[in-house]
Amino acid sequence: MLRKMTDKQRKRLHRKVHIRKSIYGTAERPRMSVYKSGRNLYVQVINDDEGKTLASISTLEKDFVDLKANVASATKLGEAMGQRLKDKNITKIVFDRNGYLYHGVVKALADATRSVGIEF
Repeated sequence: MLRKMTDKQRKRLHRKVHIRKSIYGTAERPRMSVYKSGRNLYVQVINDDEGKTLASISTLEKDFVDLKANVASATKLGEAMGQRLKDKNITKIVFDRNGYLYHGVVKALADATRSVGIEF
């Protein structure tokens, strides 16, 4: 059964498609994509040339199961993601906010990743 999209969902999808026209991850600068649901946050670092996920993290993992989808949790998740990227020798990425506004949780995640030393 198909569900109708709300106006908020339609606007986000439009922003997402518009942004993805110009954002592309390569081996030198992979794309860091953020997805947030009502309860959880998900982050993936993707090499679009090969179509492979290089690193991922979410609030569903055992170490982060107590975190929620809020600014404080996004900060912890961003710092942990930055460490994972440093361990894989990835220092430069392209940030894909996935149609979400750059505010609140998304901004906290990006700033925390930058604070570890990852360049956007």
